[in-house]
Amino acid sequence: MKFIQQYKNLSKEIYILFFGRIVTSMGSLIWPLLTLILKNKLGYSATTIATLTMAMTILQFPMMLLGGKLADTLNRKWIIVICDLVTVTAYIICGILPLSNFSIVLFYLAGVFATIEGPSYDALVADLSDSESREKAYSLQYLGMNLGLVLSPTIGGLLFENYLWLAFILTGLATLSSTILILLFIKRLSVEKKNISAYEEKRENESVFRILGERKALILYALVCGFAGIVYAQFNYLLPLNMENLYGAKGAALFGMLTSTNALVVIIATPLITTFMSRLMDVRKIFIGESLIVIGLFGYRFVQGAIVPYFILMIIFTVGEVFNTLGHQPYMTRRIPSTHWGRVNSFVNTVSGFFSGVGNIFIGKIVDTSGYNMAWLVVGIIGAVAITLIVILNLLDKRQFKLLYEANES
Repeated sequence: MKFIQQYKNLSKEIYILFFGRIVTSMGSLIWPLLTLILKNKLGYSATTIATLTMAMTILQFPMMLLGGKLADTLNRKWIIVICDLVTVTAYIICGILPLSNFSIVLFYLAGVFATIEGPSYDALVADLSDSESREKAYSLQYLGMNLGLVLSPTIGGLLFENYLWLAFILTGLATLSSTILILLFIKRLSVEKKNISAYEEKRENESVFRILGERKALILYALVCGFAGIVYAQFNYLLPLNMENLYGAKGAALFGMLTSTNALVVIIATPLITTFMSRLMDVRKIFIGESLIVIGLFGYRFVQGAIVPYFILMIIFTVGEVFNTLGHQPYMTRRIPSTHWGRVNSFVNTVSGFFSGVGNIFIGKIVDTSGYNMAWLVVGIIGAVAITLIVILNLLDKRQFKLLYEANES
């Protein structure tokens, strides 16, 4: 089939990373439930949850920058393996000990090391593909992540009330399995590049600030990611809080089913969009994706208590997420030197994380003072700002990286 054949002829290591993503995601039982754990199990208010999330986000900022620096200077495979072993240890301890504030500290510690390895993982995918095959390589990784997520959030939701400890253990074991795959089977760390854009050529011994100064569209892109990040963060913040408010502890199971729906739609939509929208420029994919994400999330303001529309809106949101991911993931690697992939990626993630953290505090205060309808309205307004910035980015990007557009049109 055409949808499957498009993933042929990628490097062997890309397929290993793909299977690793599946295994890791199959055990991702806790992250989708974290907001509900803090709210339902530990009794935190929406504002307190957002403040805690912001505090941990601030702690992760230097870790993001450190991860970018390490990704550009050290062996990316070993960075991933070492960080994974720390996260596995933290997950297992969380499962053994009774749930408490210490468990949350350990869980966030695991998140910190996942943050450190993130730039290495993304840069490794870029190293193992060339400019022409990169979108398919990232598409396959995204598909693998969501293949594993089809059942895991629903299982996590079912374990939430009485067997939360088991969810921690399964998350740790799944991550360990992925680490073993990478350790044993990833031999090469790069492949020969047949198609390299002028913007990807190596620039040794130059600071990341000089690269960003030359390519100002990337600074605007980081700002886009910031506002878009506030909106997207509500999938794992405002939405589960809203479900818990409406349905109590059973909201975890409902949110788990919504998350599984998200993963199932990704599995169907990713190969279709990758196949039929391959000629669409990445910035335009981002525009379509963000527009659908805003519609999908903002729509929850109008369907409180109506379960069927929840799933319809989740489908709209997810199609937008697929467009967004297929636009975002290759965007930077096509526009910056390969020697700076890790650092620029960590810079953009830092900006996005800061905006998301501040945005969640803001949204949390609105929930506590004005209710969920007002909070969803604010999400819609922020989404409109993000879409406007993407339109501006499209114009600036076309001027600054015109060679990419000429190649796309030829």
